[in-house]
Amino acid sequence: MADVRVQHARLSRRMAIQAGSIGLLGLGMNHAAALRAADRTTLASGGGRAKSVIFIFLSGGLTQHDSFDPKPEAPAGIRGEFSPIATATPGVQVCEHLPMLAARSRKWSLIRSLTTPYNEHSQGHMAILSGRTLMPPGFNASSPGPGDFPSIASVVGDTVPARNNNLPPAVVLPERLIHRTGRVIPGQFGGQMGSRRDPWFVEASPFNARSYGAYPDYEFHFVRGRERNPELRFQAPNLSLPQGLTRTRLSQRDGLRSLLDQQRRELDRAASVESFDRHRQAAISLLTDASVQRAFDVESAEAQTLDRYGRNAFGWSLLMARQLVEAGVTLVQVNLGNNETWDTHENNFPLLRDCLLPPTDRGVSALIDDLDARGLLDETLIVMCGEMGRTPRVNAGTGESKVPGRDHWGAVQTVFLAGGPIPQGVVVGASDRDGAYPSNSPQLPENLAATIYHALGIPSSASWKDEVGRPHHIYHGEPVRELLI
Repeated sequence: MADVRVQHARLSRRMAIQAGSIGLLGLGMNHAAALRAADRTTLASGGGRAKSVIFIFLSGGLTQHDSFDPKPEAPAGIRGEFSPIATATPGVQVCEHLPMLAARSRKWSLIRSLTTPYNEHSQGHMAILSGRTLMPPGFNASSPGPGDFPSIASVVGDTVPARNNNLPPAVVLPERLIHRTGRVIPGQFGGQMGSRRDPWFVEASPFNARSYGAYPDYEFHFVRGRERNPELRFQAPNLSLPQGLTRTRLSQRDGLRSLLDQQRRELDRAASVESFDRHRQAAISLLTDASVQRAFDVESAEAQTLDRYGRNAFGWSLLMARQLVEAGVTLVQVNLGNNETWDTHENNFPLLRDCLLPPTDRGVSALIDDLDARGLLDETLIVMCGEMGRTPRVNAGTGESKVPGRDHWGAVQTVFLAGGPIPQGVVVGASDRDGAYPSNSPQLPENLAATIYHALGIPSSASWKDEVGRPHHIYHGEPVRELLI
C-alpha cells in the first residue's frame, strides 16, 4: 500500500514504529503499523455492559432525509426523490434503499436530533470524533494539532485496559481520513493527550485522491466520466514472518537483534533504545499470535460470509471490525468512505441509490446478524453517523455534473445505534417537518460520546492525564437518557 505517514512529531512521542520499504519483521511491505505502548489508566467499574464499540463514521455527512429520517409530507424540493418504507418497528420509516436494515429495525435505535453549529467538514469532524462541540483553542481546520481535543478512539484506547495483550484497545480502519488534496483531517488523533496515544490506524485501503466509495463494485466510476480505478486494492495487514524466519529464530534474542539492527536505519532517529525494545516485543507478539492474524484476515472468510457482508471496501471493513472485537479490541472505528465520500453536493440521489446506501445497508445488516449469531450483539455497541447532515432543500445542481444534491448542514443529523446496553427499536428526538432543526430532545456530540463511554463502563468521574500529569475530564455531557436501561 502507499506509504502514508502520520503527520505528527517524533517517534518517541507517538510511541509507534513505521514499517518502511523493507518492513519490520515482515510486518507488511504495504503497511505502516503504529504499535502503541501499554501505559493506560486503570478503569473503575462503570454503568455499562458493552465490551466493545464499533463506531461507523460516514465522512462527508449522510443526508438525514434520504436515509433514516424521511420527510414524505414535505415539498418535493425538501423530501427528495426517494420514497419511505415501513420498518419492523411500528411507526418508524426509513429510505426505500435501506430494505435490509428496515427488516432488522427491532435490533436498532435512532437519535434523530444530533446537532452541531458547524457546516464545515473539519469542524464537524472535530466535534463528532472528539465528542466536544466547541473547537479547541488554536484549532486549525487544515491540519491536526497538539492542542486538538483527543478523539473518542484515543480516550477509549487510553482508558480501557486491553482485553488482548497482542492487540491495542482502539483501532481505526481501513484508513486515516485524508482529503483528496492530501490534507489530513483533524479530530481523529490523540491531540492534547499526546500523539503517542493516537489510536492504531490499520491502513488497509491505500490513499488515492481519485477514489470514492465502496470499490470495486460501488466506486463512483461514473463521476466525471471516469472508469473504475485498477489501483485500488483492499489490503489487510501482512502479519506473516519473513521467509526463513521461524518462531524458533524469533525466540533467539541474539539472532533477532541482528535482524532488527538491519531495520533500525528505517526508524525515526528520535526513537530511544527502550522504546524500540518495547515495540520489537509487540511486533513479535503480533507475528506469533495466530488469533491476531485471523482477526485481520478477511480474504480467508467463507464465501457465504463475504457475500453477506459484500465483496467491497465497506463490507470488508465491517467484517474486519467484527473479527477484531471478537479478538478483544475494545473500540473499532470504521471509516466508511474516503475523500469525504458522503459529501453529496451533486449527484446526491444517484450516488446514494447506486453507490452508497446499498453496500452500507448490506454490510451493517450483516454485521448485526453476525454479532447476534455469535452472541456478541448484546456486548457490542454499534454507532453510525457522520460529521453533519445535509441541507433540507435540494440544490439546483451547480456542480460539474449539474445533477442536484444537498449541501452541508450541521444543525441536525440522525445517529444509528444497535446492540450493546441500549434499548432496541427506540427513536430518540425528532427533527422538524423540514428535517432542518431538532424539534425535541436535541443532542450534542458530548451526549453521544458520554453514551459510548457509559456503555463501556467508564465512570463519569474518570479522567485522563496529559504528558505533564494534569487530569482532564472524560465526560463533557450526559449519556442520552432515553438510551439508558
